[in-house]
Amino acid sequence: MSEAAQQRLVSLDVFRGMTIAGMVMVNNPGTWSAIYGPLKHAEWHGITPTDYIFPFFLFIVGVAVPMSLGKKLASGIDRSVYSRIFSRSAAIFASGLAMSAIPFFIINETAIPWPLKWTAVASVIAGLYFLYLRNFKLAFAFIGVWAALVIAALLIGWQVTPYNPGTMRIPGVLQRIAVCYLIVALIFLHTSWKQQAAIGVGLLLFYWLLMTRVAVPGCEVTTIDDKACNLAAYLDRLILSENHIWRAGKVFDPEGILSTLPAIATTISGVLTGTWLMKGDKGRGTRDAASEGRGDAESSIENVPVSPRLDVSASTARAANAAGSDKALGLFFFGTILLAVGWSWSLVFPLNKSLWTSSYVVYTSGLALLTLGFCYFLIDIKGYKRWAKPFVIFGVNALALFVFSGIMARILGIIRVAGPEGKEITLQQWLYQNLFLSWAEPVNASLAYAVSFILFWLFLMWLLYRRRIFIKL
Repeated sequence: MSEAAQQRLVSLDVFRGMTIAGMVMVNNPGTWSAIYGPLKHAEWHGITPTDYIFPFFLFIVGVAVPMSLGKKLASGIDRSVYSRIFSRSAAIFASGLAMSAIPFFIINETAIPWPLKWTAVASVIAGLYFLYLRNFKLAFAFIGVWAALVIAALLIGWQVTPYNPGTMRIPGVLQRIAVCYLIVALIFLHTSWKQQAAIGVGLLLFYWLLMTRVAVPGCEVTTIDDKACNLAAYLDRLILSENHIWRAGKVFDPEGILSTLPAIATTISGVLTGTWLMKGDKGRGTRDAASEGRGDAESSIENVPVSPRLDVSASTARAANAAGSDKALGLFFFGTILLAVGWSWSLVFPLNKSLWTSSYVVYTSGLALLTLGFCYFLIDIKGYKRWAKPFVIFGVNALALFVFSGIMARILGIIRVAGPEGKEITLQQWLYQNLFLSWAEPVNASLAYAVSFILFWLFLMWLLYRRRIFIKL
């Protein structure tokens, strides 16, 4: 394994930051009834820029796997490597479940005086924050405050309606990331790149066969044109039940069980890219993982910089330019090939994000290669970095941004305030109507709200970045 295998790319931080910022922005419009077309998911078949985001993130997870586990593979695999992979995957999966359950009681059905109620909510969120920082003393202190308030309310006789796990959505974004990371990390440790490529292609062909050839019980016609009468949706309802899948989907879950197979292939495409990038190229703008004081197995989701600077010596840049240009050209070349293959495949197996079709995997992997190539060329070769700083700030704390912005959005949709004519509306609706809809058309007001939301989180992430606080699992 070359010395480059111990290094990480600034462009990967930037790509991750662009992706997570896009994910948060499209998840938080002012209103779902007024959104520009490119900021919506395709209704079923087809693809929009919003449909690029999640496969990009899985691709990035894959790219980082050789960088994080490559040194372990070269020096020998021991039990601690497996322990770290499994514990990390479990923590990411649990974070996804916690996002939908916090504060573990139904806020609007719990009759605790509001100062105590919101102290409990803030305490459990703070506890999660310090758990991520591995400051267990403060974490358990805040969780203790939450528990004490809930227990006291029960003893006093106030109504506390607990969260009902019987309606918890089990699949989700973080849950899929956790499963894909777990499986792909194990594949990487025990296979060559050729075997990894074969596994990825095999998964795509196998999924294509399953989705087009296996009949669904109870359906006259099995077809991926029908949201209910396709094998992936049927297995979600059969195994998870409708109580544990995405409510808006009703009969399917976009992060369901069977569609995780091609999602693994998406992540494998990232692994192959990361392995290729690390071969014999120190690259411009990379940083030595050892200098950051973090274990290699800890960096597969987030590449944390040694400091809030993006500097690199001119001599290193000159030495890497020729090799780096070849890498960039390779990314553009293979990205174009996959894009063409994915589009061609879509003529018989349509692009579909909800089903994560095989054509969708190939097409979005091609787009991911092109986007990474663009970032790699501009940042790691040409050294144009100033424009990328906000995305580095997002990228090094991607997990924190996704989790805590999701919790915030959920709480804004729960808090009730007086609206027009005394009618109760959510705090999110009040902010949208009074701060944005009052001066802009609905579609522009909705976009302005989303942009303001992500800028607010850029400020919070900048505070963490400035203090060199990098939240990881």
